[in-house]
Amino acid sequence: MTRQDRQRIATGLAEGRSYAEIARRLDRPTSTISREVGRNGGPGDYRPERAHQAAARRARRGTPARPADPKDRKVFEVEEEAVEMAIGMGLPKMMARVLIGLWLSEDGRLAAADLSRGLNVSPASISTAVGYLTQQGLIRRERDPQRRRDIYVVDDDAWFQSTVISSRQTLAAAEVAKAAGEAIGLDTPVGRRLARGGAFLERISLDGLASAERWRDLLQ
Repeated sequence: MTRQDRQRIATGLAEGRSYAEIARRLDRPTSTISREVGRNGGPGDYRPERAHQAAARRARRGTPARPADPKDRKVFEVEEEAVEMAIGMGLPKMMARVLIGLWLSEDGRLAAADLSRGLNVSPASISTAVGYLTQQGLIRRERDPQRRRDIYVVDDDAWFQSTVISSRQTLAAAEVAKAAGEAIGLDTPVGRRLARGGAFLERISLDGLASAERWRDLLQ
């Protein structure tokens, strides 16, 4: 791998790109990128010049590069796949990285500074992401009174809270659609279409709320 390749990896990490995206830009396997990053400080501490110098030293010794720890490599692969899945489900990229970073942390609790260092992104990016995730019920905020900072937490109950919030938002949309249909007139094509859509969304959202409550014990 060239010095330029490693610089492009660092740039991609700084921009919040996934290993898969970086790999496509370099026309290399994703596993190559995850291995390169994993054995050179991880995504939060990857330095291209340092990585290139380490590779040069290994080449001078005539020894093959030491592979990343299998456990660490597996974590990187799981993280990559999870972030891609979250993005595919509609979560913005930075929000997906923060959420998955919390899910894969040891106890699901990290301060904004920890997230910023771990993901190698600006505090402003973290602030925007946690604000969105908190609003959606995917994480919650706790105050650390001793160190006077906020701690962001993801736990089992986050699944329940996010499902409830999503269902309530859908229910609100259903009420708007039904009201609009009635205002326009159920004897018109537009009014009937809105009313039918609202009835569908209402039933789906009510079922979602009931189901979340019914199966909440699975999270205990």
